[in-house]
Amino acid sequence: MALPRNRKKSEYYFDYSLLFIILFLVGFGLVMIYSASAYDASSQMGNEMYYLIHQGGAAALGLVAMLVVSRIPYHFWEPFAVLGYVVSAVLILLVLSPLGIEANGARRWLNLGVSVQPAEIAKLTMIVFLATMICKLGRNVRTGKAFLLILALAGVICLLVWKVTDNLSSAIIIFGIAFLMLFVASPDYKRFVLLTGGGIAAAAAVVYFISQSELTEDTGFRSARIMAWLDPEAYASGKGFQTLQALYAIGSGGLFGKGLGGSMQKLGYLPEQQNDMIFSIICEELGLFGAISVIVIFILLIWRFMIIANNAPDLFGALLVVGVMGHIAIQVILNIAVVTNTIPNTGISLPFISYGGSSVMFLLIEMGLVMSVARGIQLKE
Repeated sequence: MALPRNRKKSEYYFDYSLLFIILFLVGFGLVMIYSASAYDASSQMGNEMYYLIHQGGAAALGLVAMLVVSRIPYHFWEPFAVLGYVVSAVLILLVLSPLGIEANGARRWLNLGVSVQPAEIAKLTMIVFLATMICKLGRNVRTGKAFLLILALAGVICLLVWKVTDNLSSAIIIFGIAFLMLFVASPDYKRFVLLTGGGIAAAAAVVYFISQSELTEDTGFRSARIMAWLDPEAYASGKGFQTLQALYAIGSGGLFGKGLGGSMQKLGYLPEQQNDMIFSIICEELGLFGAISVIVIFILLIWRFMIIANNAPDLFGALLVVGVMGHIAIQVILNIAVVTNTIPNTGISLPFISYGGSSVMFLLIEMGLVMSVARGIQLKE
């Protein structure tokens, strides 16, 4: 049956570019995890594919979850926003219970049949919760009271993540997500400038105070990390060891690298080479060309997010995409900054590429949310 001439035909939008970028990052991540971890996996686990198999399983589940979530209208999650906030807080507190798992000196995981990191769940639930709250506040979000309310609600989860799981980097990311979503929703930029300036000044004051103090055996490990950041060679046998090994890997890669699988630093020299420091292995094996290519792919991913957010059917959808965009952008920037010793070592993974089942699964679910928003965009002829 033909449509009337005065009625425009419309079709729903699907972002194939976004899907290709996601699949490329996941596939590239699996290749790099195998390359970076095969030596350690063989010597410690007796199976050089140990980390690849675990990450591959998590990625497969994440891709299925992404496709399911992408088919669900994104407004479906709005009534569950408060529940998600409460559940994430409870899961973080459960880390202190017998269900908590300690690894590498940190208690950040839960044994729920599978190992799950509550901080990764909190990032996802906070995006949905904050988008819902900002939409409910409407124009009132521009007031100082609403601004402080949103930051306080995000601050509670940040504090729990920081103090209960001792995961400062995830707390910073969650606060950054809230900050960016508020920035997009509120036209008053003065308070954001003041808050950013105050944060930078406070961080600089902390660094200056620590740099003027003497490092002793009783010094907290974060203070030691700052001292190692300022002068890694002075702490080459301690907190500066990982940073120095990462810098050696980056420097030895040259323009085009040693070739995939050719890294020397992964052979027992660089700790956590398949996790937080995988970007240094990329630099060593694929060189400056490979490192820049990875950064360009992430820039393209952020660009696709911006296109979808600008064309989202409503504010709720746009804020969901902005929240995911903030999560990815902040985490990429912090990881690369840590690996290159631009900021102190905070122990943060590179999205889609670093080893971590919880991380890749919930990142892919976030991608499903973005795709769901994209499907709501109507193309009219």
